[in-house]
Amino acid sequence: MKKIIFLLPAVLVVSMYTNAQAAKSIYFELGGPGLASFNFDTRFSPKEDGIGGRIGFGGFSLTIDGETEGVFFIPLGLNYLFGKDSKNYFEIGGGVTPVFVSGSNGNGNFTSTFGHLNFGYRLQPAKGGFTFRAFITPVFGGFGFIPYYGGVSFGYKF
Repeated sequence: MKKIIFLLPAVLVVSMYTNAQAAKSIYFELGGPGLASFNFDTRFSPKEDGIGGRIGFGGFSLTIDGETEGVFFIPLGLNYLFGKDSKNYFEIGGGVTPVFVSGSNGNGNFTSTFGHLNFGYRLQPAKGGFTFRAFITPVFGGFGFIPYYGGVSFGYKF
């Protein structure tokens, strides 16, 4: 599992520099594997559809009984876009999300990882501009399986 956590970001960074013409986007996601996260997504080829990947960061803090705990998520994933035009796509994918907890109990340590799948719609114009995603994201881990979890995202393709 640790190999996946370190390998996927490396693949994304290499892709950024080797495929200068590949579609890239940044977006804010509410729901999904990062709960409330900022993400970078890129295709691994110059095509608008096909295989790609994402990396993000998100989290929140809670105060319980006077103790503040912070939770930090790093959603990592691979995805594939299917589309007949150059704007509307069906997206499928999957990945892992490492979770870190800080505060008196977590002390900034890695605490767990959960897996996620992704099935949804993506609006991504060929020439760049506003992007939108709506999706179902089943999540699974030591807590069990949650099949009806989802989210939306808003961003910009460049």
